[in-house]
Amino acid sequence: MQYRDLGRTGWKVSTVSFGAWAIGGSWGQTDDADAMATLHRALDRGVNLFDTADVYGDGRSERLIARLRAERSEPFYVATKAGRRLSPHVAEGYNRANLTAFVERSLVNLRVDAIDLLQLHCPPSPVFYMNRPGFRGGRLV
Repeated sequence: MQYRDLGRTGWKVSTVSFGAWAIGGSWGQTDDADAMATLHRALDRGVNLFDTADVYGDGRSERLIARLRAERSEPFYVATKAGRRLSPHVAEGYNRANLTAFVERSLVNLRVDAIDLLQLHCPPSPVFYMNRPGFRGGRLV
């Protein structure tokens, strides 16, 4: 496995990561035993970056990754995402209260005190301009 620096974090992450959407069960029937065997195999092969989201199986993939962490001693990193749970999925929903609730739920699912890497999940384009000079509510003013 090859590893690269992840920005300025000091982390050496595998160039191949594990995408956990499928083990969440959103793509069809999945078995927890098979999912865990796959997660273990990825770690055995040197994968040390696991990508998940709070909506993958309504948190199921995060909980499976938490099990992996409990069953293994090697360090690995988890990138999770927040925001896709919004309904409706609009820029105004990407606010402190909602994101805090999503993060707190992921902390419980992952059984950790801190999230390694948090990403916004498919944010509407106006989110990128919120709280920037010259913009209000995602619009140029």
